Formats: sequence, structure tokens, C-alpha cells
Amino acid sequence: MVLKTKLNLAVTIKDFLMNNLLKLLVYSTTILGLISCVATKNKNYIYNQKYSTKAFQKDAIVLKQVLETHHPSLYWHTSKDSMDKLFSDLLNYNSKDSLTEIECRNKLQQVVEQIKCGHTTVRFSKQFNQEATKFLYPIFPLQIKTWGDSLVVLGRYNVADSMLKRGTIITSINGKKTKEILKAMFKLVSTDANANNHKNQVITGNFPLWHKYCFGLDSIYSVGYIKENGMEDIVTIKWFKPIIDTSKKIKRPKEEITKTNQPSKKEKRIALLLSKRSLVIDSASNTAYIKLSSFTGGKLKVFFRKSFKTIHQQNIKNLVFDLRENGGGRVHNAILLNKYLSKLAFKVGDTIAAKSPTLTNGKYIGFHWAYTIAKIFGSKKLADGYWHNSVYETKYFAPKTTFHFDGKIYIIQGGYTFSAATLFAGWLRNQSNVTIVGEESGGAYYGNSAMFIPTIYLPNTKLRVSLPLYKLVMDNYRQKGSGIIPHIEIPPNSYAIKKGLDLKIERLKQIINADATVQKLP
Repeated sequence: MVLKTKLNLAVTIKDFLMNNLLKLLVYSTTILGLISCVATKNKNYIYNQKYSTKAFQKDAIVLKQVLETHHPSLYWHTSKDSMDKLFSDLLNYNSKDSLTEIECRNKLQQVVEQIKCGHTTVRFSKQFNQEATKFLYPIFPLQIKTWGDSLVVLGRYNVADSMLKRGTIITSINGKKTKEILKAMFKLVSTDANANNHKNQVITGNFPLWHKYCFGLDSIYSVGYIKENGMEDIVTIKWFKPIIDTSKKIKRPKEEITKTNQPSKKEKRIALLLSKRSLVIDSASNTAYIKLSSFTGGKLKVFFRKSFKTIHQQNIKNLVFDLRENGGGRVHNAILLNKYLSKLAFKVGDTIAAKSPTLTNGKYIGFHWAYTIAKIFGSKKLADGYWHNSVYETKYFAPKTTFHFDGKIYIIQGGYTFSAATLFAGWLRNQSNVTIVGEESGGAYYGNSAMFIPTIYLPNTKLRVSLPLYKLVMDNYRQKGSGIIPHIEIPPNSYAIKKGLDLKIERLKQIINADATVQKLP
């Protein structure tokens, strides 16, 4: 009895430490940030400035060393020989011309992309981002939705481009076919394994900017498209550069100026919460819709408790989770939500392990001491030489008994469904009352590298590279190489885009209504 009590106490202490690691990390970061020696700025910075080939290659050497020392799953999807060859090509790159920051970022990202880790990506320097808004325009003049090999117009900046309405299928841009365009752009975006639907969603989020970074700018674009009669045609369009007329200032009488009521702090707070999570109940179909855009913030603990209490009180039989915009967040919030839904006890993963507790390349890694402290408290070295998070590897979380939902569960997912959102969907995928609809998730089904993600600051270009410290294998028996494949796949199409239809929601309504009809039959 005494031994059992001691074991329970040990697990409780580990749980406490694990649940407070992020708080510890924040406090440590605040204190140690004052003494951090990582240089993140270049003096006399010029937007998209050029760097010598030699300076760029020195950064490539640093990046290779840090990744080899600390990245926990560097060779999961691409062999060491292949990664070495990619870096070797960078170091043998010979050019008399200097490289702009965009070119430096693109070249490094094309190598990092082959790690096939969505949490490992090359970002521009802080100074680049600070100055970027001044150089936003001109841009490619079309917003475009991408999937597979398809490009479809979402909107246009130039009103004169009337031939390219919403829903129009694009076949080429400046002589490059859609497949060639996406292949080039995909190299600039990281994703887990081969879950390329995530890349589609990221590029869709700002197609003009990605096109600009990938192919540069043209004042005139030749765009191939499909006309309404099904025939292909080509139209010439101009770049978009807003013209601001500052020559005349219109003076209005003071009495015409009206003050608009600004939202109160409370209204802003409510709007922010609703942007992260919401609950809508459709009494007619006996269905609750929960939309979660993140597992971080949003007072989720309170939201989950109140939502499931309401669902229980109204005897709701169908529950829909919309995770299409959920890029992840706090693992403990995903665990909490799953407790309301899972039929069986579950654990986070089979393996959660880091290479070492310390970050030996600290002068290149922001707040390295803070992450070292967090890893020391939260992991233990095992026989395989890795430092394991034993709490998340061994502890099983029991389902809740109060307000537990036992009806039918539907999860809508897409390319943005990533990280902790993939954990959540993966835990439930094979449960008998769960149906996943939509598109392949952006996060891998087998596992990913995440948990703690410090930033590498390259010494010359100041480019930033995110560095996940733990590999997380959710289930050793799952197949490696893809995101979560939905039970019912519902891809986009040009007609739905043209008409503004949400195919996933419409299909779910049909499924729920058909099921209700069958249940009513004698």
C-alpha cells in the first residue's frame, strides 16, 4: 500500500512538472533573455539585402551542424547520404554574384524541406519582416486556391481582369503549367512526411506572395484559363500596384465628421475568444458544431466543460468538430478534449524523445538555457541514448465520466489541421463512433517532431530556422509517410468555389439527415 502511494505520488509530481514546463520556459526565457548572446540583427540593414556566397555558405555549415546535433528525426524520411548531398551542393555552389535574402532563404529552405518536418522551416530575418510591409506591392494580381495540380481563382485585385472571375480554372502562368508552378513553390514550404495538402493550404493563404518569392515579379502576366464554354484561352494581365493619389486633400466640414463607436475591451475579448472556439447547436438535426482554430488560448478548459454540459443537457446525438483552421497548440488541451470523447484510456504517444538535454550550439539558438532547463526537468535518459518524456510515453489518460459524449462524432479536417490537432484526430480516428471527413491533414499520422521549438539564428544572414527538440511517435504500428486520411474524402472543386459552397458542411448535413431518417424507419 505504501509502495503504491509512493508510485502515485511520483506520477503526480511528474504530471505537475510536465503541466508547468511551458510556464517554467516562459519565466526562464524572460530572465535569461537579458543575458542571451544570440545576435539577431545586422547593422545598417537594407531590405532584402545581398550577402556574399561565402557568408551564405558559412550559414549553411552552421545550420547543418545544429541540425545534426539536435534535430531528433533528421533522417526519418530522407537518408543521411541524401541530406549530406543536399548540403554539399550548397557548399559547392559557386557564383560571382551575391545572393539576396530571399534567394538565401529559398536555397536553405529547399534543403530543409527534404527533412519533411512541418515544424522545421526557414524564416526570414526579423529585420526583413519588419521592413516587408513597405515593399508589399507590386504583386501577382490574383488570389488562387490550390490543390493537387489545380489552380482556381478566388479573387482578383484588378477590376479590369474581368475574364478571370471567382471559380475560373487556371492552366498556366507565363508559360508554366500548373504542375510545374506548384512543384517549384512546394520546395519553399515545409510539411510533415508527404502530407502535401498542407503546402497547398499555406500557398493558398497568400498565393501572390509565394509566387513573388518563388518566381520574382513581372509587370505583365500571361495567364492560361478555361472559359465558360470549356475551351482554353490566354489573357494578359498587369501586376497589382495600388495608386494612392496624394495630390489633393479633401476638406470636409467639421459637422460632417462622425465618430464611429469603437468596440469595448469586453467586446474585443469576446470576439477574440469566438475566433478561437465556438459552439453552435442545430436543434432540428440534433447536432452540435464546435469550431476550434487552435488548442492554445481561448479559455478552452472552461469552454469544453460548458459546451459538453450544454450538449448533455440538450441530449445532442451528433457532434461535429471543425478543425480545418486548427494548426495545433497546447497538447494538454487536446488531451482534455479527448477525455470527453474517447471510449478507452489513451496516452499521448509511444515515443517522445530528444537527443540530449543540453543545446551545445547555444550561441546560435535563442534562449537555449531556458529550453535546456525545461528538458532536464521533463525528460530522462533511457537505454537507447535518447532523453524520453516518460510521463507522456507511459501515462494513460482515463475518459471523463461527467458529460462524456457517446453519440456520433464527425471531424472535419484539411491541410491546416496540424500538430496537436493531428494528435487529437489521430487518437479518435479508429473509434467506432467517429467519422473524419474532408482532406488529408497537414500533420503526419505516424508522428512528428515538436514539443519545444527554439529558433536557430544564422550568424551572417540572420535567417531564422525553427528547431523541434522532441520526436513524437504517436503509434509505432501506424504507417509512416502521410497525414491522416479521412474516412470520407471531400476535395475542393471549381464549381463550389464559384458558388461559395462549403462542400464539407453540406455533405455532413446529408449524412446526419440520412442517418436520422434511417433511425426513424419502423
